[in-house]
Amino acid sequence: MLGRYRGSLLGLTWSFLTPLLMLAVYSFVFVGVFRASWPGTPKGSGLEFALQVFAGLLVFNLFAEVTNRAPNLVVEQPNLVKKVIFPVELLAWVTVLSGVFHLLISAATLLVVLLIARGGLPVTALALPLVLLPFLPVLLGLGWFLSALGVFVRDVSPVMNMLVSLIMFLSPVFYSASSLDPEIRVWMNLNPLTLIIEQVRAVLLMGQWPAWDALALYGVVASAFAVVGGTFFQ
Repeated sequence: MLGRYRGSLLGLTWSFLTPLLMLAVYSFVFVGVFRASWPGTPKGSGLEFALQVFAGLLVFNLFAEVTNRAPNLVVEQPNLVKKVIFPVELLAWVTVLSGVFHLLISAATLLVVLLIARGGLPVTALALPLVLLPFLPVLLGLGWFLSALGVFVRDVSPVMNMLVSLIMFLSPVFYSASSLDPEIRVWMNLNPLTLIIEQVRAVLLMGQWPAWDALALYGVVASAFAVVGGTFFQ
């Protein structure tokens, strides 16, 4: 988790500076350039647009970190595989928990900005861990599947880098899924990021409690996917 900052001058401080810089850039672009507005908010409320995008990126960046790193997890650790008795399946856990750590820092940044901009925080923000919990089995399953496949097919890494870029625009990161036509929304709901992104926005920005039934069903399917990924890895 801390290895990426080893040798840098600011160290872990980068984890705090990066989301702050991102939020500043989004605010400038959407407020000062595009003067965009989010559905259901006053026209020209670019700051609100930036906050909605930032909330979507919380989930997407976690997904991107895991999927981009997963294909090389085993390949980049030959000593752990060949010379040390080490449960290699734990590498996926380390990657997921590292991504969650950075997500929590970004979420804390978002909450501070909300506190300043709105003068308070919704009590529903307490449900954020419960919204993210069903997403973790999906990430673990992907980590196990891609790390095993990456040992035998070295093209997995560049392919995933390309797919992750496409998935960013095929997920409701820069727009709301509710603004899409019903026919498109049906397909959008098949994206495993859609529900989590929408629920994160609901609890952090809209003051709404999560859709517990949808999250419960999501968790069951995600757990089954994790079992399949773990079996494939073994």
